[in-house]
Amino acid sequence: MKNQTHIVIVEDDRVVLESLVSFFEQTKGISVLNTFGNAEDFLNWQKSNDDAGFILLLDIQLPGKSGVESLPFIKKNTPDLDVIILTTFEETDMIFKALSAGACSYVSKRTSLKKIQEAIEIVANGGSYMSPAIARKIANFYKPKPKSQLTKRQLEIVDGIVSGQSYKMIADDLYISIDTVRSHIKNIYKTLEINSKAELIRKSYDDEL
Repeated sequence: MKNQTHIVIVEDDRVVLESLVSFFEQTKGISVLNTFGNAEDFLNWQKSNDDAGFILLLDIQLPGKSGVESLPFIKKNTPDLDVIILTTFEETDMIFKALSAGACSYVSKRTSLKKIQEAIEIVANGGSYMSPAIARKIANFYKPKPKSQLTKRQLEIVDGIVSGQSYKMIADDLYISIDTVRSHIKNIYKTLEINSKAELIRKSYDDEL
């Protein structure tokens, strides 16, 4: 017979919380041990329930102390506790902050309830789970960056343009003539196959240089 997996949910969105509880009440092998609307109440409860006999589903955006801010305290109280981040935040820096603070899995709230169930089952068996979109972000972060198509001098000129400098200011900073700046910009546009400063700035922000 399959062992029962107990979960605790920290989620302030009542609709999301009720949806999760309702789903897991009908799911064999998983039972909801307790729920909380903020991290502080969970931390107080955790002090008398620190045996890590459950998996924690933790939201990031909470009233008071956020999920990421709470993680070090949660892990300090119960080092072996498995924490699954369940959140709308999919920014790379937030993902790494959560994982660095001790979360073992990071799941988007856009994930189906069945996939959240799958994540819990994987964690219960000693694994980790990432939503596909999250996993792609992590893979892209570590993917080798392609060598820039631009020369060092051209990149210096791009930096000047992105920071709002005029051609004269760029020329003065780099000790070159304005005509040389214009020539470089013409070659930059040709290399990147673009036609405007706006496109150049966008490519710079998107790290496509």
